[in-house]
Amino acid sequence: MRHGTLHVTRPGSRRCCGLFSRSRQRAECEGCSPDCGGGGGGGGGGGGRMFTTGAESLLLQAREIRDEELGKLCTRVCALLRKEDWGPDALDALRRLFLIVSATKYSRRLEKPCVALLQTTLCSPTCPEQLQLLCAAVLREMAPSDSLSLSCDHIQNTRQLGLVASVLLAQGDQQQVRSLGQRVLKVLESRQPEGPSLRHLLPVVSKVTSLAPDALHEEQTRALSKRLGDWLRYASVQQGVAHSSGGFFSTPRARQLGPVTEVDGAVATDFFTVLSTGQRFTEDQWLNVQAFSMLRAWLLDSEPGASGAPDADDKSELEGSTRSVLSATSTASHLLPPQEWLREKAFEYCQRLLEQSNRRALRKADSDLQKACLVEAVLVLDVLCRQDPSFLYRTLSCLKALHTRLRGDPAWVRALLPVAQFFLHHGEAAAVDAEAVYQHLFTRIPAEHFHSPMLAFEFVQFCRDSLPLFGRNLGVLRTSFPNLFKFLAWNSPPLTSDFVALLPSLVDAGTAVEMLHLLLDLPCLTAALDLQLRSLQAASERPPWDISIRAPGCLEAFRDSQAQGLFQHLLRAQASGTVERLTPLYRLLQPLAGCARVVQCAEAVPTLLRAFFSAVTQIADGALASQLALLLLERSDSLYQVPGYEAGVHRVLSSQFPALCKLHPPLVVEHAKELLEFVGGPRGGGHVLTSVVWAIGEYLSVSWDRRCTVEQINNFFEALEALLFEVTQSRPSTTLPKCPPQVITVLMTTLTKLASRSQDLIPRVSLLLSKMRSLAQSPATGSMPGEEDAGAVRTRATELLNLLKMPSVAQFVFTPSVEVSEPRYHRDTNTALPLVLRTVSRLVEREAGLLPG
Repeated sequence: MRHGTLHVTRPGSRRCCGLFSRSRQRAECEGCSPDCGGGGGGGGGGGGRMFTTGAESLLLQAREIRDEELGKLCTRVCALLRKEDWGPDALDALRRLFLIVSATKYSRRLEKPCVALLQTTLCSPTCPEQLQLLCAAVLREMAPSDSLSLSCDHIQNTRQLGLVASVLLAQGDQQQVRSLGQRVLKVLESRQPEGPSLRHLLPVVSKVTSLAPDALHEEQTRALSKRLGDWLRYASVQQGVAHSSGGFFSTPRARQLGPVTEVDGAVATDFFTVLSTGQRFTEDQWLNVQAFSMLRAWLLDSEPGASGAPDADDKSELEGSTRSVLSATSTASHLLPPQEWLREKAFEYCQRLLEQSNRRALRKADSDLQKACLVEAVLVLDVLCRQDPSFLYRTLSCLKALHTRLRGDPAWVRALLPVAQFFLHHGEAAAVDAEAVYQHLFTRIPAEHFHSPMLAFEFVQFCRDSLPLFGRNLGVLRTSFPNLFKFLAWNSPPLTSDFVALLPSLVDAGTAVEMLHLLLDLPCLTAALDLQLRSLQAASERPPWDISIRAPGCLEAFRDSQAQGLFQHLLRAQASGTVERLTPLYRLLQPLAGCARVVQCAEAVPTLLRAFFSAVTQIADGALASQLALLLLERSDSLYQVPGYEAGVHRVLSSQFPALCKLHPPLVVEHAKELLEFVGGPRGGGHVLTSVVWAIGEYLSVSWDRRCTVEQINNFFEALEALLFEVTQSRPSTTLPKCPPQVITVLMTTLTKLASRSQDLIPRVSLLLSKMRSLAQSPATGSMPGEEDAGAVRTRATELLNLLKMPSVAQFVFTPSVEVSEPRYHRDTNTALPLVLRTVSRLVEREAGLLPG
């Protein structure tokens, strides 16, 4: 609903197809937009249509068509069109051609004679409608293209003009768009009551104004605004005439007009709207539908040229209230300026739709249409109140009542979003406290409807679009992140990019730690939500492949009172300010770890973690950086065991731990105890360990924190020395695989750095490095890596030994002063020494007569 034009339809009524289309036969669409996917088979239409297996197979075949085969098909199409053979063969060939050119993201080149014949056929006054639809669809797929040379100057048929216009609009040439707008407006102005239908041209006007807002003159804008208001308010309330076959039994009574009805079957007693029903519709009723379809876009696009009306922003609240009363008493007056006239009629139309949406529809299709039109009506009211605040006082009472009605009906939950957006825009101006609306929106809806993919998408888009409007209510959004993450956990593939954009606004210092815990537990949240849904179904309703049938312990655990506290914490609606260790839940939910939805969520977490840390480092102070660093250490070995999840998370955490240390260097000294426990405790992969060891060597220094003591340096040296001995001397096994060379080289470098700061340790580290060099010369023994990696270890040990022969140089290289290190032209990494280290090492080698290796 974020786009300007609403297209509506109803089965049996052959209404305009588009976002809410129910028609399956594209060729039967009437009055549709030229760029609508249903009308004319335009590529890119269909709006979320699910493909069947057969359709997927056809698309795959179309993508694999080679240029030679495409050329043969073009030759066949040319032969049929040149002979004006417009029978089933031509129709089938054009369908195949359209499928091929629309099945790929890139443009397929067609031969120039074929393109020329397609244009000729499209403009032919005798060509059947279905062929023209397909010709226009193929040409739209080719646009923008230099080989297109269409012109609409001499086309009189409005349906044909609409199809040609759709191709010209796809070209995107601004001058062409302006010329097209003038041509269409000329047809609209000269049209007589008995002339051709206009409903094929209104979507063209809407598209023209969106692409080139200055395409229409001010007089033309006012004239069309006046006509749109008339079409909205004064369409016939009688059904269209049924076309009699002229048979023996046909009678005048069979063709007699009847009144249109409401969706509940009652005879309509008020003016016609898009929710009025009937067997057939008159021309002005079709224009009514089209006018509402383009109303919101027209109001937005035509506003800059509407200079005839007074500026509503210059009016005081008292003046706005007075104007609203005057407008209400002079609704029928045609003396209002055209733009105000259109707004008044649009307001009445939306009020009528709100009333019609309260009726109980007899058919499901009508019920769906009610919901769509209600959403659009509220969005139009929002635009009206922004353009003219005098409508605000007439709208608030009905929208408050609407919100009260909708919040109690789960079937209308999607309609709550535009209502909330309305209060975001106008709550403060109308002195209305809309906090209750937001609280209901963010607490109830995600918790109860997280499994609705369309609602999830619309809800997240609402949050993104409304960020500038939240103001002081942004805290409600931030504290509701556990609920928002339910949408993310259940719909992670399509929503990941949206949450990457949303996270910077959700993160604040008060909830960052809790949010990081929940991000790391996101796959576990997916499993818990899955289990929550399964628990609501009876065993007989679940399919045989349901994992909960094969592992009933999961459902029993979900209902177990001992685990309820952990489940409630994981499924909480708002930030609680507390953190719970969920390790028991990991074991209970392990049977669900292989579910496709859980695995998909786990694949998205590394991307989300990068976005989180990118945002949090912008606001974190020293205390928060320390908290997050400790959290990384704690959670590195406490993750839900999804295949491949731990490795992906460790890669992100290993890159973020040094960043947090750089943000607050004293944390290494402040949390020396925790870091010693980490390097001395059980370890999983080497990524996090490598980054922690590097950070110790980089920031455990008096130059970063005056509280650093020789005792701390010695303690870390002994712990890292034991760790290096453990990873190089122990034989590989299933529990202790071969150690990556990066861990070994970083350990050696860090030990050398510590020794340069406590020179009593230099003989000890020199002996250690000599042993490592000797060990690397025979990599087949112990857990030393292969020959290539052993060479890197051997080279690193030699460089470090040579550098330690000059302790003052070593101290300068490993612990540079602030003046030297900022800017740091020599950047240390987790896997290599600075370039300057190698340069100094070679100088030392030459002086001492030593050779590398």
